[in-house]
Amino acid sequence: MIKPFTTTLDSGLRIVCVEMPHLHSAELAIYLKAGGRNDPRGREGLSHFLEHILFRGTADFSCSQEIENAFEAIGGTPNASTDADSTCFYSRIHPDHYRRGMEIFASMIMQPLLEGVEIEKRIITEEAREDLNEQGEEINADTIASRLLWPRHPLGMPTIGTLKSIAAITRADLEKHLRTYYVPPRAVVVVAGPVSSDAVFSAAADVFNKWRGNEPCPALPATARFNAPQIRFVHDSDSQMALQLAFLGLRRKDPRFMALRLLRRLLAGGGSSRLHLRLREELGIVYSVEAAIGAYEETGCLAIDLSTAPETLIQAIEVTLEEIVRLTREPVPASELDRVRQLYIFDLEYSRDSAYEIGGRYGWGELMGMVHSIEEDQREAAGVTSADLLEAARTVFTAENLRLVAVGPWTAGIKRQTGAVVKRFVEQWDT
Repeated sequence: MIKPFTTTLDSGLRIVCVEMPHLHSAELAIYLKAGGRNDPRGREGLSHFLEHILFRGTADFSCSQEIENAFEAIGGTPNASTDADSTCFYSRIHPDHYRRGMEIFASMIMQPLLEGVEIEKRIITEEAREDLNEQGEEINADTIASRLLWPRHPLGMPTIGTLKSIAAITRADLEKHLRTYYVPPRAVVVVAGPVSSDAVFSAAADVFNKWRGNEPCPALPATARFNAPQIRFVHDSDSQMALQLAFLGLRRKDPRFMALRLLRRLLAGGGSSRLHLRLREELGIVYSVEAAIGAYEETGCLAIDLSTAPETLIQAIEVTLEEIVRLTREPVPASELDRVRQLYIFDLEYSRDSAYEIGGRYGWGELMGMVHSIEEDQREAAGVTSADLLEAARTVFTAENLRLVAVGPWTAGIKRQTGAVVKRFVEQWDT
């Protein structure tokens, strides 16, 4: 039986403990509400850079090797990630040693050396170059689509930053960002596993008792309203075309969000999904097709990704748009909805075996103010109807919400044909 417990320290730091007595390992994570959308103009990538530099040493651990050794001694391997909204430091650890894990992460966050900036800058620059072509153009379809969805806003910028903004980051920038955003009211410490909530709360209160800081100004909200689709082609010397069809979506607390989750699975959620059956099994023009949802406090997106040969790109676009338009016009059959929904409910059930997934559910959920138990999500999914799917599809899958990105060895003829195909489907949407 999974039992989540939460407490808040006087500093505003929230501590979440999820008791999972059936497991043999624990997951420790610290979530911070500091991501790419909090980066100042000209210093895009600062949140990601700060996440990296904290591994370079602290007052207690002189270098990254000492931090790694300290985690290995308690059965862990530390890691971290930064996205548009948040940063997370996490590690699987032996359940007897979660306090020591807290102490290591606390040292990284509260007493970092912030040394080796130029070395880390070179590393991150190489990471950023992976998303550029020979001309220095962005070829990451996610980033290109984000720029089109949220132009002139931090959500439209790559979380890693640009070569120019990475080069501009200084130690002073890192210090200021740390003081501003790595503060208790914007943080959640979560431990999930075979542990006791009382003991976890006591350890956290002791380890983090000197962490102080105030809530900063809120992030700039994103406003996106479009009146027409957009298409962007970028050259890359590859044998395939990478295609993304991104649609402006729903904010994460939208009441239709569960219906959108099921729509994603119905479209490209596995071997029986509509796009997999048509593009791979019937036509044989892709190896795989995937769909993902991005959701923020005030906005969101749903993106469909695939790769195909240049000569089959137009066919892939046509079939994908056909299935999207179909979802806005025809109710999903009850049998298909039942199948997709039941698999989602099963996946929720399987997450009970993962301290990582449960830690994220309750830790990240607490950070964003949207904690849902597995049972609550299962009940909500069970209540979704075909009418709900139709409403969500008609809200998201509109012509003006479409941002089409194609990266690869395209020709002028392919670009012209793509424009004609999109125009034809726009006319269908409007009728």
